[in-house]
Amino acid sequence: MQIIVPHKNVDFDALASLVAASLLYPEATPLMPTSVNPNVRSFLSIHKDIFTFDTIKNLDLASVTSLVVVDANRWIRLEGVGPLMEREDLEVHVWDHHPEIGDIHPAWACQDAVGAASTLLVEALRSACVEISPIQSTLFLAGIYEDTGHLTFPSTTARDLRAAAYLLEKHADLKVIQTILRPTYGPKQKDILFRMLADTKRIKLNGYRMSLSKMDIEGHVPGLAEVVSMYRNVVNVDVAFGIFRDARKDRCMVIGRSGVDSFDVGAVMRVMGGGGHAGAGSAMIKSANPDGIETWLSEAIQDYRQLPVQISDLMSFPVDSVSPDTPMEELASILDEKGYSGMVVMEGEKLVGIISRRDLNKLNKKIQWKSPVKAFMSRKVITVTPMHSVAEAMRILIKHDIGRLPVVENDRVIGIISRSDAMIYYYDLIPE
Repeated sequence: MQIIVPHKNVDFDALASLVAASLLYPEATPLMPTSVNPNVRSFLSIHKDIFTFDTIKNLDLASVTSLVVVDANRWIRLEGVGPLMEREDLEVHVWDHHPEIGDIHPAWACQDAVGAASTLLVEALRSACVEISPIQSTLFLAGIYEDTGHLTFPSTTARDLRAAAYLLEKHADLKVIQTILRPTYGPKQKDILFRMLADTKRIKLNGYRMSLSKMDIEGHVPGLAEVVSMYRNVVNVDVAFGIFRDARKDRCMVIGRSGVDSFDVGAVMRVMGGGGHAGAGSAMIKSANPDGIETWLSEAIQDYRQLPVQISDLMSFPVDSVSPDTPMEELASILDEKGYSGMVVMEGEKLVGIISRRDLNKLNKKIQWKSPVKAFMSRKVITVTPMHSVAEAMRILIKHDIGRLPVVENDRVIGIISRSDAMIYYYDLIPE
């Protein structure tokens, strides 16, 4: 048996390397440590149907004959594989970009001083002509961006840039990367963020939760856009704006960030003489006071019109269902035949529960396969209406760690939206 392991406290470079290595070693089992960075955990919660991993606790180490280590070169950085250290018959491969020499002595290694381990694996995938999807490309680029500071750290090499360019050619999505990667910031930016939070105003315009903060700054402050992004995340609103006045130069910088696809910040900023795109925009306004700009901004938002994409545009219908008395073995056959990861449970036209493949994994006795679905289904079903936005549905899926949401109108199930439906929308994919 061959396994692939990254280092503990998995970051995006480690995760990307793990997934890339699983493409290069298709017979190997990728293992996910229990310790995972929070932003990676959030990413995995919405992508769990796409990226699947095993854990070391489910593994018999005695059966392991080959070990592939990614983004690490020291045993202490690996989780749960300590007993393999003394195995002389163990074949070890290492993919690592760290310059220091480790204590893992592999039979074969790709260890080069590049900005990210993901770069090494992307180069290998390209050389081997392995096809990668837009979602995989996005993850691999996130790994490179994270470890190179968006290609700005001194450790960044030309190879990292070439790998990034190749991934963009393979349709890596920079909007998704901007969402999942949280940029670093220093004391000056931290001070501005705290001041913004102390001065924040929360409003609701055109159905959007918004927040606005005004403050004075002195001279050029780098990273203001990142501060506004963090500010929006902290106050947990759909759209956030920062108005920064530089009195010495008699000008104001307006920066906006949107977390919902249905609100185009760039369009609002263009009204104010600036520009941008749906998720981000800015405008530089001379000889104006922040209070006047706030009024102008509110008017521009009230005049803004764009029909948001609703769940009703993406949901699947009619909805396939099973009855509460369906045997679990029959459910398993239906899931396999239709390629579903779960189904709603209906009693006539009444929604009574939901069942998933994860529930099947709980069956460890032969007699349980004869038991009815109602014995294992979840009776607490979270639903949405057809007028919810896709962003709201995504937040619910992540918060409750579920794979599908029944769409209910007038107490009737009229459709269902799954993580896959949301992924098709966010990655602009064409379903097969």
